[in-house]
Amino acid sequence: MRTTRRQCLGAVAAAVWPLAQAQTQTQDSATRPLRVVASFSILADLVANVAGPAAEVHALVGRDADAHVFQPAPADVKRVAQADLVVVNGLHFEGWLTRLVQTAGFKGQVLVCSDGLAPRRTGAHPDPHAWQDLASVRHYVARIRDALVQARPAQADALRRRATDYTAQIDALDRQTRADFAALPPDRRRVVTSHDAFGHFAAAYGVEFLAAQRWNTDSEPSAADVARLIRQIRAQRATALFIENISDARLMQRIAKETGAVVGGTLYSDALSAPGTAADTYLKLFQHNAQTLLAGLRRSP
Repeated sequence: MRTTRRQCLGAVAAAVWPLAQAQTQTQDSATRPLRVVASFSILADLVANVAGPAAEVHALVGRDADAHVFQPAPADVKRVAQADLVVVNGLHFEGWLTRLVQTAGFKGQVLVCSDGLAPRRTGAHPDPHAWQDLASVRHYVARIRDALVQARPAQADALRRRATDYTAQIDALDRQTRADFAALPPDRRRVVTSHDAFGHFAAAYGVEFLAAQRWNTDSEPSAADVARLIRQIRAQRATALFIENISDARLMQRIAKETGAVVGGTLYSDALSAPGTAADTYLKLFQHNAQTLLAGLRRSP
């Protein structure tokens, strides 16, 4: 059977088209914005500041939400399955993450921002709230930068530039915060919060925090825990109490009533606030917390 010229060309086209289509898809995947899924809102903001237009960033645990008690929905499984990069805190903060990644069948990179840090510990357990120390966040930003550069080498210069600019802002806020708290007498740096999320802040900036709950918020403090905290507040004369945006305010109001301490304002521990409010970016969150603490401590009797 003779093969016509048209049939030959058709056969060549049929063979070449899948190759061309694959090349186009490869080019598209190398130039389109990265799909990045961050475990919670603070990490999502860090990634967005470094990535700029190079990535579309989604937070699994949103603003004003508590990652300790988060339960992934089917939409979260789908989003992780479609991601190019998953960014997490680590230090056992996201107890639900391993199962979520396995359920989604995600085979890409899971970037653990805290890898390489020496976290604060009580006994055998690490305190996962390392972002409450700006020096740790500098480490987070460097790891995020390196992961993004690896994924988008053609945009490396822009990514490094954005990371450098953002780190300069972190360093400036760190210097100011250290200077502000150093100006307070040591006996005026004692505060009470809803749960123990500020240990890294305490170690970095010389503030003592007393808390009704431990690091995890998935259970209420017992009556004995609250009674013990009230005795400690009275004994140590802590006079400033602060409520967190992810906690029930009623507990702190009860403690304030029984101890005579004054509620000094709202702190943001594990989540950003709504857009357009006091803590809608990480740097605004940190600055708000520092200034709220300073104001409460300065006016304490």
